[in-house]
Amino acid sequence: MAKMLYRLGLLAARRAKTVIAAWFALLILAITAFLGFGGQLTDQITMPDLETTEVADRLAEEMPDAGGGSASVVLRTEDGSSFTEQQESDVAQLIEEVEQHEAVDSVTDPFVSEEEMAESQEELAEGREELEEGSQEVEAGWEELEQAREELEAGQAELDAGQAQLDEAIEEAQAGGYYEALAPQFEYQQGELDVAQEELDGARAEIEEGEAELEAAEEEMAPAEAELDRGEAMLALTEDLGMVSEDGDIAVMNVSFHESMENVGMEELSSLDEELTAAEIDGVEILPSQDISMEMPHLFSTAEAIGLMVAAAVLLIMLGTLIGAGLPLFNALIGVGIGVAGAMALSGTVEMMSITPILGLMLGLAVGIDYALFILHRHRNQLKDGMGIRESIALANGTAGNAVVFAGATVVIALLALNVTGLPFLGLMGTVAAVCVIIAVLMATTMTPALLSLVGRRILRRKERRYIGFHESKKITTPIGGLKALGIAVVSLVGLGLLAVPTFDMRLGLPDAGSQAEDSTAYQAYSATEEAFGQGMNGPLLVVADLHGDLDEGQAMDYQIEIGEALAARDDIDAAVPVGVNDENSVAVFQVLPMEGPSAESTEALVHEFRDGEPLSGVEAETEGVYLSGVELSVAGMTAANIDVSDVISDALPLYLTLVVGLSLVLMVIVFRSILLPVVATLGFIGSFAAAMGIVVAIFQWGWMGDLFGLSEPGPIVTFLPVIMVGILFGLAMDYQLFTASGMREAYAHGSAPRLAVRQGLHAGRSVVTAAALIMGSVFAGFIFTDDPMVASIGLGLAGGVLLDAFVVRLLLVPAVLTLLGPAAWWLPKWLDKILPDVDVEGAALEREVTDGETEEAEAARKEAEEAKANGRRRRSRRREGAESEAEADAEEYASTRS
Repeated sequence: MAKMLYRLGLLAARRAKTVIAAWFALLILAITAFLGFGGQLTDQITMPDLETTEVADRLAEEMPDAGGGSASVVLRTEDGSSFTEQQESDVAQLIEEVEQHEAVDSVTDPFVSEEEMAESQEELAEGREELEEGSQEVEAGWEELEQAREELEAGQAELDAGQAQLDEAIEEAQAGGYYEALAPQFEYQQGELDVAQEELDGARAEIEEGEAELEAAEEEMAPAEAELDRGEAMLALTEDLGMVSEDGDIAVMNVSFHESMENVGMEELSSLDEELTAAEIDGVEILPSQDISMEMPHLFSTAEAIGLMVAAAVLLIMLGTLIGAGLPLFNALIGVGIGVAGAMALSGTVEMMSITPILGLMLGLAVGIDYALFILHRHRNQLKDGMGIRESIALANGTAGNAVVFAGATVVIALLALNVTGLPFLGLMGTVAAVCVIIAVLMATTMTPALLSLVGRRILRRKERRYIGFHESKKITTPIGGLKALGIAVVSLVGLGLLAVPTFDMRLGLPDAGSQAEDSTAYQAYSATEEAFGQGMNGPLLVVADLHGDLDEGQAMDYQIEIGEALAARDDIDAAVPVGVNDENSVAVFQVLPMEGPSAESTEALVHEFRDGEPLSGVEAETEGVYLSGVELSVAGMTAANIDVSDVISDALPLYLTLVVGLSLVLMVIVFRSILLPVVATLGFIGSFAAAMGIVVAIFQWGWMGDLFGLSEPGPIVTFLPVIMVGILFGLAMDYQLFTASGMREAYAHGSAPRLAVRQGLHAGRSVVTAAALIMGSVFAGFIFTDDPMVASIGLGLAGGVLLDAFVVRLLLVPAVLTLLGPAAWWLPKWLDKILPDVDVEGAALEREVTDGETEEAEAARKEAEEAKANGRRRRSRRREGAESEAEADAEEYASTRS
C-alpha cells in the first residue's frame, strides 16, 4: 500500500493540473446530478416491522375511515382576542382549499365542531327534559292507576258485603217460608249487584289496560333513556377534547390524511405547509404543527463558517503561511462538495433524513482538513530536512498517506457497520458519511500532492526556506516520571468519570417541537397548544381495543364508553375520546391524550404499558359479563411510533458498541503488536465517549446552560446519537492513537527504553494531533448553535468527544498509563506475533528504501537536498560576512566618535 501511494503521490505531483481538473469535473458532475435528480428530505424516521405500523395497517383494514394519519394546525389571534365571525368565515374558506390536496382526506373546522358540540349538548338537554317529562307522566299514570285500583278494591269489598247480606237474607227467607213473597225483591237486588259487578269488572279491565299502556310506555322510554345515557357519556368524554380555547383566542384545525403519517409523502406535506404558511387571514397566525411544518436545518450557516474560521486560524498558527492554511481547507471543501451533492442527488429516489447530508458535511469537512494536514505536515518536515519537492510529496503520500488510508478505513468500517443495526435510516446515514470519508481520503492522497506540487517550497515560511537542510528535531532523552505519570492518570480518570456521571441518567428519545427554536413555527404551535389545551394535546395516542363477545351496536357502544371512562380515570391520561367502532362491533378506537407531552417519561411509560401490560387491570366494571381487565389494547400514532423507534435503536446500541470495541482491539493489536496498549486505548475511548455523552445529557436533557446553546426546553437525547457518536469517535480516536502510539512503537523498536519510547513518540506526534483535534473540534462545534436540536446535540457530542479523546485520553491518559506499565505495555505472546500480519501503517519500510537510495527518485532527491544544503550554507556565509562587515563599520564609527 505504501509503495502504491508513493507512486500515486508522484504521479499526482507530475500531473497536478490534470488531477485538479478531474476533481473539479467530479464536483460539477455531482452538483449537476443534485440539481437534476435531488428530491425532498424528511425529518420523519420510518422503519419496517414496528408494532405501531402493524397496528396502523390493521386499523386501516378494520376501519378505513380511522386508519389515516392526522396532524394539527394551530390558529391564534394576533391580539389575543376571540375570533370574529369574519375570521371564522376565512378559516372555513381556508379549510375548503386545504381539502383540495390529494393527500388530505378531511379537515375539521374547530368552530363548527364547537357549535356541533354545543348543539349536541342542547339536544341532549332537551331529550333529557322530554324524557323526564315522560317519566313524570308515567309516574303520574301509575299513581292514578294505583288510586283507581284502591277505589276498585273498596267497591269490590262493598259489593262483596252487599252480596253476602243478600245471600244471608235469602237463606233466612227460605228458612222462614216467606222466600216466595220476597223473591222479586231479591231478584231486583241481585240484578243491581250484578250490574255493579260488571261495572267493577269493567273498571278492572281499564286498570289492567292502563297498566299495559304504562308498561309499554316504560318499555319505549327505556331504549331512549339508554341512548340518552350513552349520548351524555360520550359527550362527557368528548368534552375533554376541545378545539377552541376557553378564552376563544386559540383554535386547532385537525387535518386527516388518507394514509398514515409515515406513508404521507414529503412533497405533499411540503406543499401543504407552503400553502398554510402563505395563507393570510387578517389578525390570525397560522401555525402548522411539527408533523406538517418541515423546517429543514440549513446545510451551512454562520455558525459553521465561524467553525471553519477557527480551523483556518489553527492552520495558520501551525503552518505560518496562508498557502499552507488554505490548502487543507480548499481540499476539504471540494471533497465535501462532491460527497454531499452526490448524496443529495439520491434523495429523489431514496428516502433521506435531513440530518444525513449534514452529518456527511460535518464529518467530511473535519476529516478532509485533518487528512490533508497529516500529509502536508510530513511533507513540510521533509522539505525542511532538505528533501526534494516531488520526492518529498511522494514519500509523504506513501508514509503519512498510508496512515491516512488506514485511519480513514477504520472510520469507514465503523460507519458502514451502522448497517448491521437493521435500521435503514441509520444505515443510510452511516453510508453517506462513509462515502464522504472515502472521498476525503482520495482527495488527501491525490489532490493534496497535486496542490503541493504547484505551490512548491512556498508551503514553508520564508525563514524556514532559508534554513533548509539545517532543521534538527529536539532530542528527548528522559522519560516521564512515575509519580507525574500516576498523577496525570488519576486526574484524567477522575475528570472523565465526573463528566460521565450524567450518562447514567440518559434517556433516549426523539425531540418534539418543544425543543425547536423559539421562533420556529413548530415551536409556536406546540407552545400555543400546550397553553390552551394541555401538554397531552401535542402527543395524542391512537388506542385500539379488541371487544370480546358477540355484541350488538348498543352493547358495543356501552363497552366503548366503559373503556373510555376507565382510560380517562388513569392519573397519566388527560382524556380518552371514543373515535368509533367497526362494522362487526369487535374493534373500538380511541384518541387518548396523555397527561404530559410526547417526550415525557410518563408518556413513554404509558405506551410501554399499552405494549406490555394491562392498563385496565383492576377495573371492576362489567358489560355483558366481560370484565375490562381482559380487554386487549394496542397503540399507534406518531408519538407511539417515535417511542418504538427509540426502543429499537436502544436495543441495537449494545451490539454495535460491542462490534466497534472488538474491532478496535483487533486492529490495534495488529498495528501496535501489543496486548495492553490496545486495551488501554480502547478503555480510554469508552471513557471519552461516556464523558462526551455526559456533557450532552447535562445540557440537552437536564437543561444546564440551555440558554447559552439556544435550547428552548430540555428533553430526551436523540435516540441515534450514541450510535452515531460511537461510529465516528471510534474512527477518529484510532486516528489520534495511530499518530502518537506508532511513534512510540517505532522508538521502542529502535532500542529506546519502554518509558522513554512513550515520551519520544508522544513528542513526535503531539503537534499534529493537537492541531487536528482543534480543527476537527472547531468544525463540529460550528454545528452546535444551529436551530435544529438534533444537529446541535450531534455537533456538541462530536466536538466534546474529539477534544476529550485527543487532549485527555491520547495525549495524557494513555501515555501516562503506558509509562506506568513500562515493558509490559509492549508485551505480545510470541505465538501471536508470528501469526499477526505485518502492517506497516506509517510506511517505515518505504522510508528506509528511499533513504537507502534504492529508487532513482531518492537519488535525485539527495542531489537536490545536497544542492539545497549548499545553497543554505552559502546564504548563511554571506549573511555572516555581511554581519561581520557591518560590525566592523559600527566599531570604526564608535571609535571615531570616542576620539
